[in-house]
Amino acid sequence: MARASMAQRLTGRWYQRRLVLALWPLLPFSWLFGGLVVLRRWLYRAALLRSQRLPVPVVVVGNLTVGGSGKTPLVLWLVNRLREQGWRPGIISRGYGGSGGQVRPVDASSPSSLVGDEPLLLARRSGVPVFVGRDRPAAGQALLATHPECDVIVSDDGLQHYRLQRSIELVVFDGRGAGNGRLLPAGPLREPLRRLAGVGAVVWNGPPETGVANAAWRLPQFEMRLVGQHFVAASGEQRRCAVADLQDRKLYAIAGIGDPQRFFRQLQALGLEFAAHPFPDHHPYQDSDLAFARDGVLLMTEKDAVKCASLAIGEAWMLPVEAVISCSQPGQAPLFETILEKLHGCTPA
Repeated sequence: MARASMAQRLTGRWYQRRLVLALWPLLPFSWLFGGLVVLRRWLYRAALLRSQRLPVPVVVVGNLTVGGSGKTPLVLWLVNRLREQGWRPGIISRGYGGSGGQVRPVDASSPSSLVGDEPLLLARRSGVPVFVGRDRPAAGQALLATHPECDVIVSDDGLQHYRLQRSIELVVFDGRGAGNGRLLPAGPLREPLRRLAGVGAVVWNGPPETGVANAAWRLPQFEMRLVGQHFVAASGEQRRCAVADLQDRKLYAIAGIGDPQRFFRQLQALGLEFAAHPFPDHHPYQDSDLAFARDGVLLMTEKDAVKCASLAIGEAWMLPVEAVISCSQPGQAPLFETILEKLHGCTPA
């Protein structure tokens, strides 16, 4: 866990509102990284690096920061809305956290160690085809070859994967915003905030952060709440547990997501008291990681549960959540209408 603790300390420093002294030595590397980011984007715009267009529209759900910010619930929300409107979506993802990078399909029985935790969660929850691969265009092509009925692709992450042309980009931030506003490795940003000028909308998974909100002031901005009211057995069994059933019990909670405190706050809002144990995003759990919970009940996110189902951890429950999207600006069109407008009439960028 020493490596994990180091990653957590670095993340904590990134998300302070100023550049802390410990990160100053990394600034030259951030400047170099920024130059490479600008050069790479220019090469694609100048068509010196080739991008590929799929025969169906593509919606990219991504972020500018390292780590999770709530993309997966938004992808599930979008897929459900598309299906309600008669579309036949498919999902592609890199498969971060899985072994290998070749293109492969994901189903409910796929091992998370092979395909990644988020793609496995998407396959179990979405009811639509899911393919993973480092090469996003190849993943999209493989999905369409296997499922020619699909008429729209939703890419979970991939904002910086410029080889794949897209019809619209949605960028997700959580309440941490852009942290200190610096590029990697001195800060959490994969690209400068000015990159927001080219996206379709910003979705806030938590309260808007001033720096990002100001950078995106010309863009449609939306608020996303993650709502969960009952727990489901983390083992995958069809058993449910009400919040009231957990009151006055010895509870532990784990979260291996971008911002573990977000999950802990959600549990507190349900009126639960617990001992919190944060882990790094995509953490590959082992039995020894969870030994502390053997004398109580363990609570976790769905993303954690796909990796913990086979572990010997005793009584454990996950909290499924649903995204609820609302407009954050008066007179603004709903997010799904904004997306549909692009799908019906926008040439991929």
